[in-house]
Amino acid sequence: MSDPPERSASDPDEEIMGATYRALREHGYADLTIKQIADEYGKSTAAVHYHYDTKEELLAAFLDFILDQFVQTIHEVETTNPERRLELLLDQLLLAPEDHYDLSIALLEMRSQAPYEAAFAERFRQNDEYVRYMLRTVIDDGIGAGVFVDVDAEHAASALMTIVDGARTRAVVLDDLDALETARRAADEYVDAVLREDT
Repeated sequence: MSDPPERSASDPDEEIMGATYRALREHGYADLTIKQIADEYGKSTAAVHYHYDTKEELLAAFLDFILDQFVQTIHEVETTNPERRLELLLDQLLLAPEDHYDLSIALLEMRSQAPYEAAFAERFRQNDEYVRYMLRTVIDDGIGAGVFVDVDAEHAASALMTIVDGARTRAVVLDDLDALETARRAADEYVDAVLREDT
């Protein structure tokens, strides 16, 4: 995931998303207030409330923003080689979060609220579906190109997502960033064992 764009005088929503990003990294979800976001925005709380009625509405929009950023990043690394595409996708899912550790903590806090906040649950579900779709698509492409064996691509994508989700949670809950690199190696081992013949 790339950093949000710098502030732009022509796009208040984008400025607020950038401010939310910075405030979440500094304060986390539980302690986050509209005032803290407004301070990062450089304007009053009324200016933030002009665009978003509640903190929950603002954070739901922020989750949309994060997914859009992730989608753009994935499209930037796409290649015509399915094996290389899968490697780059797994790098984005498991190694890139190291650069955004504070945000990863805040997002895990928000994920824990999903059972109580329908808007959060919907955004996390959409993100999960999109990532599984990307994994499934690249695995299907590899099968079609003859570089991966003919497996159930949906099952393989779900297994890789389980590795990703487990590592991200462990990294945050146990403050164990090594879990991300361990999971990245485990993902390669899974790909070698399940998707490649004679390896």
